[in-house]
Amino acid sequence: MLRKIRITLAVIFWVGITLLFLDFTGTAQAYLAWMAKLQFLPAVLALNVAVVVGLIVLTLLVGRIYCSVICPMGVMQDIIAWVSKRKLFRKNKRAKLANKYSYSPTRRVLRALVLLLFLVLMIAGLNSLAIFLAPYSAYGRIATNLMQPLYLWANNGLAALAEHYDSYLFYSVDVWMRSAISLAIAVGTLLIVGILAWRGGRTYCNTICPVGTVLGYVSHFSLCGPVFDKDKCNGCRLCERNCKASCIDVANHHVDMTRCVSCGNCMALCPQGSMHFGNRWTARKANKPNGPHEANNEQPGTPSPDRRAFVKGLALATTAATIDTVAKTVDGGLAAIEDKVNPERQTRLTPPGSLSVKHFSQHCTACQLCIAECPNQVLRPSDDLEHLMQPTMQFDRGYCRPECNRCSQVCPAGAIRPITIEERTAHQVGHAVWVKKNCLPVVDGVDCGNCARHCPTGAIEMVPLDDNEEIWVPAVNEEKCIGCGACENLCPARPFSAIYVEGHETHREI
Repeated sequence: MLRKIRITLAVIFWVGITLLFLDFTGTAQAYLAWMAKLQFLPAVLALNVAVVVGLIVLTLLVGRIYCSVICPMGVMQDIIAWVSKRKLFRKNKRAKLANKYSYSPTRRVLRALVLLLFLVLMIAGLNSLAIFLAPYSAYGRIATNLMQPLYLWANNGLAALAEHYDSYLFYSVDVWMRSAISLAIAVGTLLIVGILAWRGGRTYCNTICPVGTVLGYVSHFSLCGPVFDKDKCNGCRLCERNCKASCIDVANHHVDMTRCVSCGNCMALCPQGSMHFGNRWTARKANKPNGPHEANNEQPGTPSPDRRAFVKGLALATTAATIDTVAKTVDGGLAAIEDKVNPERQTRLTPPGSLSVKHFSQHCTACQLCIAECPNQVLRPSDDLEHLMQPTMQFDRGYCRPECNRCSQVCPAGAIRPITIEERTAHQVGHAVWVKKNCLPVVDGVDCGNCARHCPTGAIEMVPLDDNEEIWVPAVNEEKCIGCGACENLCPARPFSAIYVEGHETHREI
């Protein structure tokens, strides 16, 4: 029963968190945003004390249940391992169960070194490197870059079908590649984690994942967990051979709680009922000797373990071939319109609510949930090595509408603080800069004024150029400009806009 409850909760969390990354309407965010805020690393960065303390207390009570229920990367590995096991079972139909795993001593030094590396990178401000190890962020990039396009294509198919029947139940949305680098990294992450899960179950969780290592240290002192009843155990080793964490040592009647994720599989498979969920400290006193250090004091009749060599490492080479395509749109069916090229900004643009470039860089885990949720196609992963895969703002496909604050509502790590619509309209992330050599009234001698007409804050007005009443050009009032990018997006100059937004190191209210 406990295993069924655990699987049910894991499916609910995995589907809910995945929907957060897939949904583009904001509906899922309204109901499921709390699931993202329960993720351990984002909660630590957001200084969400209640969540962090709650997860630690939960781990002290029942072990690493977080890893098998709440963490989407952990649940995804379980799904891959389950599929792998079913395939093995079909190949070996005569066997009662597919015996896939075996006990392996913990890699304490490797786990400690990976955790130490992660902490050093985070403290040094090198988040762009540390986020490669973060489980929730890695899953977010997989969901955003690989799953969401499939979801959007399915939606567009339903939209076309609905349109055929004069229904507006669905509407079509653009499907586009936000970053070739981010896509390649997502594919590589899926391959590495997928192969490790296919061959070794929870190898990633118990050797690489820093969150798993931290919770493993806490779980070592957990009150409850899987325990042996030595009087009932006949040494069949079904529990050991089906433990995806490779943490059950039947020979010594020992469960390594630093790696156990409290999945309950061992208890469900034990034909003798010798494995049960109970008080570990009471069971330890009753079952002494009980530990790997007492391997030479086995009871008579206990079969010696047939240990297999554990796979120490995998060499993977992932290559991503990116084909640059120049998409052309047609104006009235007569002329091709050249795509815009984003300007080189001296200061990167970070979303409203991120307070400053420094604050955003230190707290963002590059899970890309805000990118997946952005309805204006403004946010996309940065290709800059210093801020790799962290969101940045570009205005070639849209602009940051003042009436939208969705990115600030979904960020679980506190990199983007929640702001209201009223605060958004007065939140300055940058200011517009006019480029004379690109402006159509100057270059072609034609009237324009697009930037002034569409500025939502009235920060741009048209003035005569050098007292020449025949040429009117934009003038920017930096005190009123909020850096929304409407002027840059709607400027008809190609390929470079005649007006663009320069970011601010520190945001301010105007």
